[in-house]
Amino acid sequence: MARRLPSSPPILAGFTHVHALGSGGFADVFLYEQNMPRRKVAVKVLLSEVVDDQVRRMFQAEANLMAQLSAHPSILTVYQASVSSDGRPYLVMEFCSAGLNERYRRERIPVTEVLRIAVKIGSAIQSAHCVGVLHRDIKPSNILLTAYGHPVLSDFGIASTRGDQGHRDAVGLSVPWSAPEVLLDETQGTVASEVWSFAATVYSLLAGRSPFELPGESNSPAELIARIGRARVDPIGRPDIPATLERALQRAMSRKPENRPASVLEFVHELQAIETELGATQTPVEVAMDEWAMSSPSDPDDLTQIRASAGSVAPSRSARRRARRASGAPSTSPSVLRTATGTARRAGARTSRQVRLLAGGLVLASVVAVALGATMTLSLVKTSSTTIPTVTDIQASIAGDTVEFAWPDPGLLPEDLYSIRSSAADPSVQDGTTFTVAASSGDRVCLLVNVTRAGKIGPPSVEKCIDVPA
Repeated sequence: MARRLPSSPPILAGFTHVHALGSGGFADVFLYEQNMPRRKVAVKVLLSEVVDDQVRRMFQAEANLMAQLSAHPSILTVYQASVSSDGRPYLVMEFCSAGLNERYRRERIPVTEVLRIAVKIGSAIQSAHCVGVLHRDIKPSNILLTAYGHPVLSDFGIASTRGDQGHRDAVGLSVPWSAPEVLLDETQGTVASEVWSFAATVYSLLAGRSPFELPGESNSPAELIARIGRARVDPIGRPDIPATLERALQRAMSRKPENRPASVLEFVHELQAIETELGATQTPVEVAMDEWAMSSPSDPDDLTQIRASAGSVAPSRSARRRARRASGAPSTSPSVLRTATGTARRAGARTSRQVRLLAGGLVLASVVAVALGATMTLSLVKTSSTTIPTVTDIQASIAGDTVEFAWPDPGLLPEDLYSIRSSAADPSVQDGTTFTVAASSGDRVCLLVNVTRAGKIGPPSVEKCIDVPA
């Protein structure tokens, strides 16, 4: 099918049109030069034939969302929004290259570079989630590069507040990067589906193709939907990709949402640990925090605001630790944003907690920097073994349908925790020196353990694996 030609660029006061940059289903993007201050900008203009009240409302929501979010260093900056003289709404945005979208199919991007990009983009997605906004179109082409090579997330055109499900008919789906439950119309978007799309995007940057695309075969949308709905994603198979990264991607793209990391932040922390495993400096996570709750919106139709749930105040870390110890549940890392309540996913030690981000307790850097000037950067940094101890001598034993791992205390301080990653369970954090997982005959079960201290993660243990007899 031939692509349509771009529409005529609008005449905008203070801007000079240069040329078209691209076309989509609802809008065209043009390169303009702004007269004062002089700079190149990208202008997204809605097509006149699609402009109606609903689309105009969506576009206004996108403009407000982008303005609210774009102070984040990994979210595309929006300079202004208005309506042209011929009635077409438009956005004036930072001009970026689309190098990643072209590059990942053309060449093999180094693993450490992909991890760095993923942590930065994951920070942007997590920041949007913190104020209740779902992007709903995470894919490689929506990761742009600034003039200085910094990755930024773009195109919140079909974003919604969590719980707002009113725009299904007005948007399209990027099939290769949409979660199974979205493609099957079981949901219009959740944190879990965003985790899937984000992991599928990271997979694509590493593999040079979308996860269920078969080289040399037909890859129509219908065939992709069928594969995504029924299949487990295959390993990428690059020799420079560690097994831990392959497992993290497969877990994040699990068919069942409850088997995925409970938040983008949780998945990003896995990627940081893999950076350490590869000997690379961990990329900082940039998520802003605030102590005051956002008020209810004065306009119930304003998609850019969210309501804080009643009583949504996070308990103190010490209170959470006392509660967990009293119940026998493992403690959680201080660097992971969680509430005290959780949903049991699996029996026994395969329990993980569903992250419930407190929208009333978290805001973006733009709000914090202007209103409070108090941005907290969540960062797990690579540290030397002389600072944080390393777990050694992990032992594994099989008892019926379970595998138990145990290790000696390497010298933990009272507030230290163990970060656990297993091939047979979701990532977790605990303060005990044993870890038990369910296993089936013929399984190969592996475990990696790091010590975390004051928000920093130490060197990983040597991976311990055991084969369960068939």
